[in-house]
Parts: sequence; C-alpha cells; structure tokens
Amino acid sequence: MTDFRDLPDEQRFEQGFTDPDGAARRVWADYAVQGDRRAILHVEADNELRGSGAAGRFMASLANHARAHGIKLTPRCSYAVAWFKRHPDQGDLLA
Repeated sequence: MTDFRDLPDEQRFEQGFTDPDGAARRVWADYAVQGDRRAILHVEADNELRGSGAAGRFMASLANHARAHGIKLTPRCSYAVAWFKRHPDQGDLLA
C-alpha cells in the first residue's frame, strides 16, 4: 500500500495497493471542491483490486485525511454513500 495522496489539480484522491499478483494498482476518488467540503463524485478501483477490500481501506484513509485536514465530505457516488452508512463512527466528517 502506498501513501494516500490528494491531487488538487486533478481534483482526485488516490492510493496505491498491491493486487494478488503483486502488481501495483490504485483506488481513486474524484471530487468537487465546495468551500471547505469535498463532494465525493466517484470512487473506483482498478479491476484487479475489486473484491479485495482495497476500496474500503482507501475510504478509511480518505476519512483519516479529511479529519487531519479539517475537510468535510459529501458523498455523492453510491459506493461512498454506502461506505459511510456502514461506518457511522465516521459521521462527523459528513457535510
């Protein structure tokens, strides 16, 4: 797993993970800036990571990043909405 990164010029968060064959892959979330909030528009994982739990680990990293930087999140994509429903302990991040 690589460090979580915010790529503001691309309006994207991303993190690298290793697939079952040992290759480097990534999970990312596109976002829209809305003041001190980030609307999470789309979360996606490389096909080779699907079903591995990498997207969930990415979302946990995203939550940690948001909390550390005082960013509120507005999930818009179905995956992000579902993840926050499964993790009510992260509700303080929602705007």
